[in-house]
Amino acid sequence: MNVIISNKYSAMLQGLDIDIIKSLTGEFDVEEIVSTFQNFYFQRMILDITAIKDYKDIKNLQKLSISLDMDKVILILDDNVESSSTAYLSKLISMGIYNFTKNVEGVMYLYNHPNTYRDVAHIHQLEIEKNDEPSDGGETYARGRGTTVIGVKNVTKQAGATTLVYLLKKILSRHYSVVAVEVDKRDFIYFNDKDMFNTTSNEIGNTIVKYSDKDILLVDINSSKQAESLCHDVLYLVEPSIIKLNKLMMLDRNILAKLKKDDKKLILNKSLLSSQDILEFEYEAKSRVYYNLPPLDDRERNIQSLSRFLLKLGFEVDLDEETTKKNKILGLF
Repeated sequence: MNVIISNKYSAMLQGLDIDIIKSLTGEFDVEEIVSTFQNFYFQRMILDITAIKDYKDIKNLQKLSISLDMDKVILILDDNVESSSTAYLSKLISMGIYNFTKNVEGVMYLYNHPNTYRDVAHIHQLEIEKNDEPSDGGETYARGRGTTVIGVKNVTKQAGATTLVYLLKKILSRHYSVVAVEVDKRDFIYFNDKDMFNTTSNEIGNTIVKYSDKDILLVDINSSKQAESLCHDVLYLVEPSIIKLNKLMMLDRNILAKLKKDDKKLILNKSLLSSQDILEFEYEAKSRVYYNLPPLDDRERNIQSLSRFLLKLGFEVDLDEETTKKNKILGLF
């Protein structure tokens, strides 16, 4: 079910052919919107930007992006020059807001085909943000700031962290210098890859320094608290099978809710869940899913689902030419 928050464009949105669970009309503070919908489970939110008080102040959109899952939000832009400028759109993209349009056709297109960073990268002007710190999720990882350390950790047992690190490294190596490190185990030896190493919790700090000339260091964390604390970002893997989830709940019933509270990236791995299944999972687990990864073929060279995941994280990767330019559909320029 879906949510509509409208103001200036309420008449335009009345004819949308989607199921509506809640609809608000008027002008609202960001805090009002967040308090109403932060724990409200919906499939998509159609948000008229003029329904946000002081929407021309980009900081209000930033507040929204921090508190809501912007992958589920389709933003209707105003026609004024300021909020339609490339500079404004670029700032939206830097905050992970990719789904914006000016017309009903664009709303329905994005409803069925949500944008990834790849789809809006041609609008993104990185030089506008050159003095800003990177935002969490969606913005391209900046080179020249040292090695980016990305950790991967199983939340449910054997959720696939070791193999996922191998596959991430294989794809990222086409554009970056990458090494992978496994902490306190030696399973990497089975991949026969000269750029995948083993280390210990006591040595992980020195290991990061050792490979500081690399663009990216991938870390299979296992149970190492020391390694987890040294990563710039951590991907927390959950295999959403009934048996794995029930075992996890017996150990700690609130663990997934804690990940949401701490704004961690929860990844469903080896998952066959549909969009509706994910909504139900988020509701029942009081959690938020950052990405849903299906079972992957580790012999495949171009794993498009994994490439799209890396694009969402902000990395440069190659995709098949399956996405077309959407500017006319979305009415942006």
